Amino acid sequence: MKKLISLMAIAVVLTAGAQDNPYKFTDVKSIARGETEDQCATGTCWSFATVSFLEAELIRMGKGNIDLSEMYNVRMTYPKKAADYVRYQGKNQFGPGALAHDAINVMAEYGIVPESAYTGLEKGVTEHDHGGLDALLESTLKTALEKKLVEQGQEWKKAIEGILDAYLGRVPKEFEYSGKTYTPASFRDAMGLKASDYVSITSFTHHPYYTQFVLEVPDNFSHGMFFNVQLDELTSITEAAIANGYSVAWDADVSEKTFSFRNAMAIMPSDDVKPEDYFKKIVAEKHVTADQRQEAFETLKTTDDHLMHITGTATDQNGTKYFTVKNSWGKNNPSGGYQYVSYDYFRAKTVAILLHRNAVPQDIRKKTGI
Repeated sequence: MKKLISLMAIAVVLTAGAQDNPYKFTDVKSIARGETEDQCATGTCWSFATVSFLEAELIRMGKGNIDLSEMYNVRMTYPKKAADYVRYQGKNQFGPGALAHDAINVMAEYGIVPESAYTGLEKGVTEHDHGGLDALLESTLKTALEKKLVEQGQEWKKAIEGILDAYLGRVPKEFEYSGKTYTPASFRDAMGLKASDYVSITSFTHHPYYTQFVLEVPDNFSHGMFFNVQLDELTSITEAAIANGYSVAWDADVSEKTFSFRNAMAIMPSDDVKPEDYFKKIVAEKHVTADQRQEAFETLKTTDDHLMHITGTATDQNGTKYFTVKNSWGKNNPSGGYQYVSYDYFRAKTVAILLHRNAVPQDIRKKTGI
């Protein structure tokens, strides 16, 4: 079990950022969760973020602080991505990326396992590095298509399974935890987690509001459906969830220079703010409209880059609101791996969120059918 991160006192003021960063933050609400982890040299943020979210769910549900395996989701998802790649004759993306709902899909179909039962690391290895794994998997799939091996049967699938077992380890059919024997499915059930409790929500204008659609981003290989709400509602849903004790998995664009892990912040400065003033002064931010947000998505200025875990809310010394975000890039920043993300950045650069359906305000649940 991970050491439980205790709730931070509301009155505690934290300084986030480099030594000359003038921003100071007061935490308003903080959700109990497990420790910050490091995805290292992998493209598996989707699993780290969603596992962190599920760990917080278990704490919220009174099940305790349980360290769940991130690599179990990765191991069980790769064969599905490989099969899709072959079905699309190599014309769609194959790689380590996925979305939060893919971890939920693994939970629904197979179950969950604790970290102690499946680390995804070879004996003696302490850090994940999937460079060789990803290259070998893609090369094998391309060879299977180019040499028409897929036309000769399903042997290529055994090759994929063998590569995954060699790099990540074989998945246990049963394991011991706290003196009891479980399967992945029985462990999920014992923890009380139900995939149907979780919903994905976004906000874009190219689909009608209060309907569901397949979000058009490359990592949505499983064609997951997202509820579409208005932009103001996307923020209010997330804020209300935190206020009511629910955390949120967050999919966002982090390519902006104003998303700074080093400074433990993310802001959306007004156009007249000079880049040299970012994190050197407290700057005015711009309030992006739904049309501006849509244009950024259509012109690929906002893309599906990274998934993280929203675990709280905070304000700076001027009363500006922020979400507290747990990243998966280790603890080496001034806030121990966390970042304070302004509501304006969230509004502009959120791709989607995933949360418990009960965390969604009742009026929005009625509009969407959640």
